Amino acid sequence: MPLPAELIAILRRHRLSQFGDTQVAQANTLGLVFTTKNGTPLEPRNVNRAFETLCRRAGVRSIRLHDLRHSCATLLFAMGVEAATVQRILRHSSISVTTGTYVDVIEQVQRSAVAGMDSLLNPAR
Repeated sequence: MPLPAELIAILRRHRLSQFGDTQVAQANTLGLVFTTKNGTPLEPRNVNRAFETLCRRAGVRSIRLHDLRHSCATLLFAMGVEAATVQRILRHSSISVTTGTYVDVIEQVQRSAVAGMDSLLNPAR
């Protein structure tokens, strides 16, 4: 999956940090990107709790970590990215999962596009 260059740089620094910590390097036999301080797999509940704490500290409404996928898809559609590309980025099994889940967003983008065309064709309005 293609990733933004800045994210790749962050992940590389994180990986080097993992290799520098002998305990983590030895315990992380699965080659996981994210582990506990001891190098063992993360528990989903702990990840969700940590994310809730980050939301509180940032002063933003608490959301589920999974909701970031929806935010990503919504932003991609708002940028005009095609549904098939969004499907591949989100790793949905089919295009119908993507379009079915984000039908409201897609319709909103379409309405915005039509309104844009209307203003181009009728600049006096």
